[in-house]
Amino acid sequence: MQDKMNKHQRAERFRTRLARAMQDRHLSQSALARRIGVDRSTISQLLTGDGARLPNAHVVGACAATLGVSADWLLSLSDRPESAAELLAGSLSLTEAPRALVDQRIFDWHGEAAGYKIRHVPAALPDMLKTRALLEWEYAPHLGRTADQAIGASEDRLEWMRGAQSDYEIALPRYELTSFAQGTGYYSGLPLAVRLEQIDRFLALSEQLYPRLRLYLFDAQRLYSAPLTIFGPLLCVFYAGGHYMAFRDRDRVEVFTRHFDTLVREADLTARDLPGELRRLRQGMG
Repeated sequence: MQDKMNKHQRAERFRTRLARAMQDRHLSQSALARRIGVDRSTISQLLTGDGARLPNAHVVGACAATLGVSADWLLSLSDRPESAAELLAGSLSLTEAPRALVDQRIFDWHGEAAGYKIRHVPAALPDMLKTRALLEWEYAPHLGRTADQAIGASEDRLEWMRGAQSDYEIALPRYELTSFAQGTGYYSGLPLAVRLEQIDRFLALSEQLYPRLRLYLFDAQRLYSAPLTIFGPLLCVFYAGGHYMAFRDRDRVEVFTRHFDTLVREADLTARDLPGELRRLRQGMG
């Protein structure tokens, strides 16, 4: 579509698109006139006129709704004929999510984004970096026998990250790591030995996998983020407890990517600082 159109060009494009939409819907001039409540002569003028005048907003909106297209498309403000509802339905999907992220679609999304940077804000600590002991403590009470499946899925994802040609950035609220180290809040009752082993694992992986894996700690008093994963320019997935909300619309993916990049840019601790912070927390654990 041209960036700039004069009035005559826009009016001509309106007539062409209106005729196309009527043909696609197999609607005659008389049928369209009846459905939108105007005279047949009005529709005839819309289709055959040669002036620069466009119909009023009510007529445009009524034609768009009846023909199942967007008013913006009729007016050449968009190249997408779908209505806003259809565009949203096509770009947003809602699917059930398990308690632990063991769903096959998680791996499918990772595979689809191979080669792109993956940005991740976990709901708590990132599953794929957890020790077996922490995963058992966290998931066994809820998943029972399927806890082994959750553990295997986390290990598989870590192995995928080691071998895939994708950078992986993780942004985490700083209080989450502090609460874990101190065994408070969500981590109350977690044995010290498990916490020490997990801190050591974080330290080892953050050094082994850098710079392919970069973990940043941000201040949740200044910044907030819902749990999400952004798979390059392709997809953004929100974790909403029992469901995933997945967006494939490029504009929305770009918005959430900028949000994540703000978390990284304003992080209290960068990936380079993380090993020192982990050692400091470990010393305080005894």
